[in-house]
Amino acid sequence: MIIKPNPLVNLHTHTELCQHAKGRVEDYCHVADHLGMEVLGISDHTPLPDGRWPGERMHMNELELYCKQIDRAREKYTTLKVLKGMECEYDKKYHSFFEDVLLGELKFDYLIGAVHYFPHEGRWSRVFTDMLDTSVFLSYSKHVITTLESGLFNFIAHPDIFGYMIPDWDENGEACARDILAAASELNIPLEINGNGYSKKKLITAKGPRFRYPWFKFWEIASEYTIEFVANSDAHKPSRVNAHINDAIRLGEYYNLSPASLLIP
Repeated sequence: MIIKPNPLVNLHTHTELCQHAKGRVEDYCHVADHLGMEVLGISDHTPLPDGRWPGERMHMNELELYCKQIDRAREKYTTLKVLKGMECEYDKKYHSFFEDVLLGELKFDYLIGAVHYFPHEGRWSRVFTDMLDTSVFLSYSKHVITTLESGLFNFIAHPDIFGYMIPDWDENGEACARDILAAASELNIPLEINGNGYSKKKLITAKGPRFRYPWFKFWEIASEYTIEFVANSDAHKPSRVNAHINDAIRLGEYYNLSPASLLIP
C-alpha cells in the first residue's frame, strides 16, 4: 500500500516495552480505532543483539512478545491497518540483524532510522545530554548520513533533533542541516516532521522560546532541496496516538515540501 502524510495515519508509536512509554499495542489500537484512524504503525525502539543501551528499549527476549502483540491486534482490529515496525539506531555491526532478522525472518513491514546516539571522539554520545556545543553537530550529521546510506530505512525520524539542547542557530547548525538534507535528497529518503516535539517544554533562546523540535530553521532550509516528508506523532502513550500530526503536516506544507509516498506491504 502507498501511505502519504495524513491525520489518520501514524507510523511512529512506542509501547511500555521500551521502558519509557505507556500502554500495550492493543491499547494504542483501541484508541486509534475509536478515533477512526486508518493506519497505525507500531514502532518501538529495537532491541540490539549486544544489549546496548538497555534502559530505553526492549530486551532481545521480548522481541517475540512484541511481534505476538502486533499479530493479535491485527486479528482484533480488522478495520485498522496495523503495521509492524521498529525505530532503529544504526551501526554497521547490526546491519544483518535489521536486514536478515527483522525485515527477513520476522517480516517487519518497515524500519525507521533514528539517531539518538552517534560516534564522537571515540565514544557514543547522546543527543539529549551530550550535545552542549555546536561543534558536535558534524559527528551527528555524519552518523545520520551513514544511517541514510544503509538503505534499510523507510524514513529518518526527527532529523532536526540535533538542536534539542542548543538554543541558537550558527554556521555549524547550517552545515549540519545542509549535509543531512543533501544526502536525503540524493538518496530520495523521506525525513520525518515529528509531532512529539510540539508537546515538549520550549527552549529559551536569544530570539525567544522555540520548539526543541521541529526546529523550523531546519525545515526552512529543507525547502531549498528536493525533500519528501512524513508526519507522525511519536506517541509514547495511547492518548497521544494522533497528537500534533496535523501541525507537522502544516509545517511541511508551509515550507512547500513534498509529501512522501511510502510503499508499505
